[in-house]
Amino acid sequence: MRIYKKFCNFAAEICRLMNKPAQIITKIIDFFYRPFEKRIPRQLFRYAACGGGNLVLDWILYFITYNFIVGHENVILSFSHLPIFSFEQVITPHIAALCIVFPITLLTGFWLQKYVTFTASKLNGWRQLGRYTLIVIVNLLINYYGLKLCVERMGWYPTPSKIVITLLTVVISYFCQKYYTFRVERGKTASLKEKSNNIKPLK
Repeated sequence: MRIYKKFCNFAAEICRLMNKPAQIITKIIDFFYRPFEKRIPRQLFRYAACGGGNLVLDWILYFITYNFIVGHENVILSFSHLPIFSFEQVITPHIAALCIVFPITLLTGFWLQKYVTFTASKLNGWRQLGRYTLIVIVNLLINYYGLKLCVERMGWYPTPSKIVITLLTVVISYFCQKYYTFRVERGKTASLKEKSNNIKPLK
């Protein structure tokens, strides 16, 4: 029980430390929002900005990982020295790059959407994280089988394939996050202007 409480306190402290950069990012995005104020809802603009930034980060990390870390080579995942059982799996380079990059952009994406875009949601922070992770798992499956289809069946290059698949998952994610992960109860919708400077850590 003590370990659990220490973990929760540690997580809350990390969230508080991340509040400052989130507020700075929010102010920067809202500054560029002014010309679009009468055409695009503030939340949608924030989502596009945060999602776009995280998307570019994902593409850059994928390109670097595939070309320089994995190096176009198959990755062999081997547990042949275990006393109980042995297991060996060959992972193709484009899937290996996906497995490395995905956890990084998962965390940056959740942080941006919770603390910059969907700040009006009153749902418990850990529940949001659980729902977000569920949606991400679905997106991971779409990425996995999409890359398998595009690269191995259709013969496309890995990086363009990843871009096309990611664009598809971005659209799916927006509606899932808005109406499920960061759902706002009816009658309790708060103004984003009031929430932009009142970013709370996970509860």
